[in-house]
Amino acid sequence: MATTLSGEQLAGRLRLAVARTARRLRQEADAGLSPTLTSALATLDRHGPLTPSRLAEIERIQRPTATRIVAKLEAAGLVARETDASDGRSFRVTVSPDGARLLKQVRSRKNAYLAKRLRALEEDELATLERATEILERMLEDRR
Repeated sequence: MATTLSGEQLAGRLRLAVARTARRLRQEADAGLSPTLTSALATLDRHGPLTPSRLAEIERIQRPTATRIVAKLEAAGLVARETDASDGRSFRVTVSPDGARLLKQVRSRKNAYLAKRLRALEEDELATLERATEILERMLEDRR
């Protein structure tokens, strides 16, 4: 089935749908953290332990911003510092047990919200979303 939208039109609709979905998922998560802190915590969970410099690189933020984020997460008990064995002047940050529990809770809430919405869809719509998800994952992994 050919699309009737131009590439620009499709890009605009897709951007809006993704942004609205992300905003709604943040609302459902109710983690008590800003989106920036939640994102950094999830990155540490996925890629950690990390130095603040590496966290900044992955999150595409400035190093001083990453340092402030780490300090806030540490003050909340969601991450812990560990000395970098290869460089005693540096440290790595890892998700604490409380941070891991919070992430699990947040992810569970978001998944429950989406699962509830998906239950209302027809089989062909679910198949379309499954295919769209595969395409989006591929698009986002492409570094171009």
